[in-house]
Amino acid sequence: GTASRILRPRNPLSWLDPGAYGTLGVGGGFALGVKSVKPSSEVWVLWGDGSCTYSLAEIEPSVRHKLPFIALIGNDGSWGQIERDQSAMLGSDIGCQLDKTTPYHLIGEGYGAVALHVGEGATEQDIRDTLTRAQLEHSRGRSVVVNVTLGKSKFRAGSISL
Repeated sequence: GTASRILRPRNPLSWLDPGAYGTLGVGGGFALGVKSVKPSSEVWVLWGDGSCTYSLAEIEPSVRHKLPFIALIGNDGSWGQIERDQSAMLGSDIGCQLDKTTPYHLIGEGYGAVALHVGEGATEQDIRDTLTRAQLEHSRGRSVVVNVTLGKSKFRAGSISL
């Protein structure tokens, strides 16, 4: 996934990534599995707004079974990896657009998580404060969903993801 191009694991066995062909839908299950075997670890799931729809519901068992994790959702209103190449190759973004105003954080709150949102125009300090609050809530045993509204990006342009 895209996150693996930017972030670097801090320790051995501290990064789970199913690779290029199996990334959709595994984040929530991965988080629950890791939290089950490493209950004192701070566990993060990095989702795009499209991929979170496959396993955002895993917040509910995380709350019910007291296996909290932090879900960070990058919300750019599209299936970005697909749209980037589909538009260039086929001249259409049909089926790739999502509603950027979907309140994923409130969906998480409905499952019992703490809901946090970083909107467009947020400062770097706003982002830091929000992530610090997410970590604080997680340390108190709460699952957290952080919905971060993003602009479009050309990151990884040229890598095929159709």
